[in-house]
Amino acid sequence: MIELNNVSKIYQIGDERVRALDHATMHIYPHEFVSIIGPSGSGKSTLMNIVGCLDTADDGLYKLDGIPIEDYSENELARIRNEKIGFVFQNFNLIAKMSAEENVELPLIYQGIKRAERQARVREALEHVGLSKRAKHQPTELSGGQQQRVAIARALVTKPSLILADEPTGNLDSHTTKDIMEIFHGLHEQGNTIVLITHDNDIARQAKRVIHILDGRLTEVSL
Repeated sequence: MIELNNVSKIYQIGDERVRALDHATMHIYPHEFVSIIGPSGSGKSTLMNIVGCLDTADDGLYKLDGIPIEDYSENELARIRNEKIGFVFQNFNLIAKMSAEENVELPLIYQGIKRAERQARVREALEHVGLSKRAKHQPTELSGGQQQRVAIARALVTKPSLILADEPTGNLDSHTTKDIMEIFHGLHEQGNTIVLITHDNDIARQAKRVIHILDGRLTEVSL
């Protein structure tokens, strides 16, 4: 599903050139649960942005489902981001003035899904994460764990084959972290491909494969 070969990404910060990814090579197959672990500044988020088609590499080859990413048009990439990939972020990225159900519904509006189907899919996604009774609540009325559940429901509602989670437990306590990880394990059992980025060894070891990133370089970790 995901194939990176010698992918590099360089940022110019003032007079300094920072190599966020340094000839990174990685293969992730359909239905895998893979964690990518590394310290702050190691290149984790840059890697996720490239895998998630939010950014492009400066060098190297990235294939998604066997097709080089540069062969996709901008419209096709937008469709992939909205339909094929579900994003879960550390800071939830919910819209404050919208209720939980409205936040979850938003990707379906972008897809042009009819209202009746949108409502059914939103209900299903919120039930999946145990938040049916909080559907009308705004993010400020929800705990951190509940906000992350809404973010996961939003990622699920488009029925993506790939879920990219960037530090999804980074702002949560240990009990809530356990609950959120149980949701990810359940999604994996249902056939989703999951790539989870973390700095936490205990979280990383819950995946079936662990890839370490440091200074933009990737190495496989033996469990």
